[in-house]
Parts: sequence; C-alpha cells; structure tokens
Amino acid sequence: MSQSPQSPQKPRSFIRRGFAFFWRSVDATRRTVLNLIFLAIVLILLYAIFGGGAKPLQPKTTLVLDLKGQLVEQSSVNATEALLANARGGEVHKMIQLRDVLAVLDTAAKDPNVASAVLLTDDLQGAGQASLREVAAAIDRFKATGKPVIAWGASYDQRQYLLAAHASEVYLHPMGMVMIEGFGRYRNYYRDALDKLGVTVNLLRVGTYKSFGEPYIANGPSQAASEADSYLNNALWASYTDNVEKARKLPQGQIMKTINDLPTQVAAVNGDLAKLSLAEKLVDGLKTKDEIRQMMIKRGAADADAKSFRQVAFDEYLARVPHKLTGDAVGVIVAQGEISDGSAGPGSIGGDSTSKLIRMAREDNNIKAVVLRIDSPGGSAFASELIRRELELTRAAGKPVVVSMGNVAASGGYWISMSSDEVIAEPTTITGSIGVFAILPTADKVIDKLGIHTAGQPTTWLGDAGNPLRPLDPRFGQVIQGSINHIYAEFTTKAAQARKTTPEKINEVAQGRVWTGAQAKDRGLVDRLGSYGDALKSAAARAKLPADYRVVYVERDISKFDRFVEMIGGGTAQAVAQAVSAQLKLGAAATTGLPPSAATGIAQDLGWLTEITAQHKPFTAITHCLCESP
Repeated sequence: MSQSPQSPQKPRSFIRRGFAFFWRSVDATRRTVLNLIFLAIVLILLYAIFGGGAKPLQPKTTLVLDLKGQLVEQSSVNATEALLANARGGEVHKMIQLRDVLAVLDTAAKDPNVASAVLLTDDLQGAGQASLREVAAAIDRFKATGKPVIAWGASYDQRQYLLAAHASEVYLHPMGMVMIEGFGRYRNYYRDALDKLGVTVNLLRVGTYKSFGEPYIANGPSQAASEADSYLNNALWASYTDNVEKARKLPQGQIMKTINDLPTQVAAVNGDLAKLSLAEKLVDGLKTKDEIRQMMIKRGAADADAKSFRQVAFDEYLARVPHKLTGDAVGVIVAQGEISDGSAGPGSIGGDSTSKLIRMAREDNNIKAVVLRIDSPGGSAFASELIRRELELTRAAGKPVVVSMGNVAASGGYWISMSSDEVIAEPTTITGSIGVFAILPTADKVIDKLGIHTAGQPTTWLGDAGNPLRPLDPRFGQVIQGSINHIYAEFTTKAAQARKTTPEKINEVAQGRVWTGAQAKDRGLVDRLGSYGDALKSAAARAKLPADYRVVYVERDISKFDRFVEMIGGGTAQAVAQAVSAQLKLGAAATTGLPPSAATGIAQDLGWLTEITAQHKPFTAITHCLCESP
C-alpha cells in the first residue's frame, strides 16, 4: 500500500502557531510592564496627594518671595515647551502669574506658621504698573497682620523698587543702586528711511490722537501725539512717585528733587550710588546677601541642615495654597496680549479662541458670573467684536459680567470691555484709545529702482487695486477710508450704549486718545477704580454667591502630556514684506554700527510693518494703541 505524502500546509500551520504564541507572549509581557509602570505612577501620585504630601510648616517660617521672570496675567509657556528648551540647552522665558503671587501672599498672611517674608526682586524682568500695584497692595495686606517683609536687591530698577518700597525694611548691596528714571521714551520715526528705500506707507485713520502709524509716515510726532503722551506719562509718573513716597514716608516731591539734583549729589558721595540711596532714605541699609541671611537667622529660627533660616520658597508655598473644588463659582477669562483673528494660545487673544472660552463659561452651570481680566493694547477690530458679542450673549443669559482692567485695556482692549455690568480699572491702567486705522505700504518706487515693471488687464479697476507694487489708487483709498469711518462710528456708538451716553460725548474723549484709569473714570469711560479682587467681589455679589465662592479660570485645555508634566512638577503682499525686511532686517541695522539694543528696536518696529503688509486681506481695520505700561 502506498503512503500519501505529508501535506505542505502542516509545517506552515506549525510556524504560524509558533509565531502567534511568540507574539502573544511578547504582547502579554508588554502589557504587564506598561501596567506595572502605570500602577507605579498612580501609587506615587496617590501618595503625593493623600499619603505624603507637603510636610507641615514649622513655626517661625519665612516666606521667600523670589520673583523670577516677567509678571503676567497668564503664562504662555507650557510644560512641553519648557522641557524641549531645556533638552536643547536653551533658556526658557520665565513667567510668573500675578494671580499666583497674590494667592501666596494672601494665604501666607493668614498662616500662623509664616512669621515673615523676604522679597527678592533681582530676577523680576518686567511688569506693568497696574500689576505692580496689585502686588504692592498684597504686601501691605501681609504686613497689616503684623508680619514684617524684608526686601533685598543687588540693585533696583524702578519697577522692582515699587515693590521693595512697600516692604517693612529695604536693603541694598553695597555696590548696588536704586535707578528711578521716570516714564516716557523716545520713539523712532522712519519716513526718511522708507523714502530712501522707495517704500510708501499710506495711513488711513480716524482719530486726531490715533498715532500708531505716525512713525512710518513722519519724522517726528504730531502735536496731538506729543500732547497726549505728555499728559499720560505725567499722570503715571505722578502716581508712581506718590505711591513710593507714601510707602517710604518720604517728603512729597523728593524723588523728583533727587533726580534733578543727581549730578551734584553723585559728586558729593564720590560716585557711590548705594551710599546715595541710603542718604536719600530710599533704603534702610546696605547689606550683602549673606548678611541678610545672618540677620534672618537671628530674627527667626535657624535651619541647621540648610545652614540658613527656616524658610519656604514661593513655588513650594504656591503648591500649599488650597483650592475649592466644588460649589458655585466666578469664572475668570484672561484676555492678555494683542487681539488677532482666529485662534491663539494661552497668553494671547484670538477672536475665535477667546470667544469659545466665554461660551464655555456661559454654558457651565457651576459658573454664575464672569470676570474678564484685560491686559491688551488691542488689535483686530473684527476679533474684538466677536469677543464683545459673546459677552453680550452671556449677560443676556443672566450671568453678570464684570471687566477688570489690568496694565493696558486700550483700543481693541477697550472694545471688548463694552458689554459688561461694570468696568473696574486700576488708577494706572492705560485705556481709551478709541480709534481705528489701516496701513497700506506700497513698494512701487522699490521696483522702479530694480527695473521691474508691472502690467495687466484686469476687468475692473478694483481687480488689482490692492497690489502693493503699484501706487495706491485714490479710489481704493476712498473705499478703505469709508470702511474705517464706519468702524469708528460702530466703536463710538457701542461705547455710548455701554456708558449710557451719546456718541457725540464719547467722540469728545475718543479720537484715539489714551487715558490712565483715573483719567478714564473722570471722563466716564470706566465705572470705578479698583483691584482685581474688587472685580471678583463685584461679580460674586451680582450673582448673589456666598462668601466662600470659588474662582475658576476658564482656559484652553492643555494636552495630556502637559498636564502630566505639570502634575509631577515638570502672496503679492509678500513682495513688499520681502523688500522691506531685506533692506531693514536686524543684520542690516547692525552693520550701521548701531548698538544691538537700538538695532533690535528698529527691527521690531519694521517687523510689525512687514507683518501687516503680509496679511492675506487687502487691508485690515486695526484698533491698536501702540502703547504699553511703563
């Protein structure tokens, strides 16, 4: 009997079964390892939250308020960016949120184990006047509980000194200085430079004082611009000096007198600026950092292990600040930065993205009132109107809206405040600037120099009217000016409705002019002067919330990775743009022998003009004040 040959399918089947078994084993091992890792992370987090947590503070602990970075309303640096920058050996632009500083100071003021505070400002890199006054007021509240605040600095600029002046004692390094310079800076004007390049900037605007575009069409400020700048800066300066002199118990006018007599006074102390600061009673003593450490050890409690005084760092104490997780809340939406169309990330304002946050607050049943915290010089008129409309809908839905103006709430920043139950500004807020403009740069003279010519047969005069390589068609300019006029009328009409007055009266204080918060209050542009805390209290009262209401920050969802890291601590128009940037980029400016800081400033000014030119729209209606808090 013959034997049938073995089927060739059997070896293949055996191989498949073997491979399948191997793969199941690898997959099971992978899942087991990943599950163990996940379980370990969960156990670590649970231990941190419930088991271990922060150790209780011991009595006589000193809060070390070391302010590092720029003081902002909302940080624009997320965990992913920070990790990548560190991995590349780069420097992370540090930011410190105003709300965190206020929370730490107010919580520590009530903490029986915190006996004092040390304020260090050397690394404070920038802040607006309104934000500084908020922190200064929190320092005063801390001191009012009987707890001293000791300030020390290697040197103080005028922003840093505004905070230090509110300390119980102010100390300075023996080789340091207190540099109070005053407010207001010279601005660059580019008319002659642009003429030499062949670039023509066509500025269309409404508002006598709307001076944003003047640097590109003139060689100096207009009389109206000079008048407005002087009025604003003098008011801010008077507020600053009054604040510091009262905090330091100095005679009224002493700071100005010291500045006016500075050359003589410096000569009298042989150039020793630290000694001069002490003589003028701007500081209480001259000490090195180690001397401050020894002083705090004697006054408080020694930490033998750290060989210093018993202390808790700002970041560590911030993690201890309690947060209420349930109950009715006031929702806070931060509107910080320039206002642009579309979406923008944290620390900036997008017409679509910020509107979405307002809708989220409106649709959240736990949020009973909204506070819009503004720190913005404005931007797109269209995006501003989108945001204002969402606030209008929020009020119509029965939720109160209170606007809290920070450092700047001008032009578009004022536009978005016009649908609210109450507008509260700091005395040094920069606001107003109710005006509109458009800028249309053309490079027809540039291409003439290059021997380039343009020609075509469009079906209508409008078909190529926005071509930046041709002179501006007067008819096109007329169309744009008409649109700008209309938007200005919309601006003043909405402002009049919001302020319960007439467009004519708004026009009298509009015209693109900027005001301090105090000046705006006198002119009916804001309801009252007050702090961010006052805005929260007003919103809560309007919503009839209990005294223990929550505060919820309505912000864009961060990625799961960022959240995890934080949990564990971790066109044709382009032709003009290219023509301008190629001639006036930073490198070109640097070759003239200009100091780097001056070259950088010029590059920034002309870079903004390049960005405007590169817009995909034929023109953009802009509500921007070109202003910042000194």
